Amino acid sequence: MRKTSLFIAMSLDGYIADRKGGVDWLKGQGNDRENIDVYSEFVKNIDTILMGWNTYHQIVTELSPKAWVYKDFTTYVITHKEQASSEKIRFVPMDPVSLIKGLKEKSGKDIWICGGANLVQQLVNEDFIDIYYITVVPTLLGTGIRLFENAEREIPLRLLHTQSYNGMTDLIYTRR
Repeated sequence: MRKTSLFIAMSLDGYIADRKGGVDWLKGQGNDRENIDVYSEFVKNIDTILMGWNTYHQIVTELSPKAWVYKDFTTYVITHKEQASSEKIRFVPMDPVSLIKGLKEKSGKDIWICGGANLVQQLVNEDFIDIYYITVVPTLLGTGIRLFENAEREIPLRLLHTQSYNGMTDLIYTRR
């Protein structure tokens, strides 16, 4: 069965964006040559991406306005805004848990939960994330958009792997 994986970076104090929604702080402490390409390894097992409207909007207006960076995947954008879908980008006004249940019944590779915080929180509250890939960035933001907030229950996790590079630490957990 397909798995759902959260693959995301956060500040040391638990934020995925600063107070203005910015992510330009997502970098290591030194030279980018010290970075490891964990993304390429992660996406080998992915063919579907889920994201919320704010994440989608930030990608197409700020981070990559000239080209859709996830063209190799089918992306579902959870939104109530009416948008024309394409073959690769589907705008759906669905509950993300219902969408994932349907996707898991279809054949394919795993599903990447790309963000944002609201979508992640809904899936955490329903215990619908199978694997947590979290990169901790050596920055204290103090305020902003918190990754995990107002969880409705405890979800025990098992640490599978860690690695550090350029001051950042990747943590990979699965449910116990």
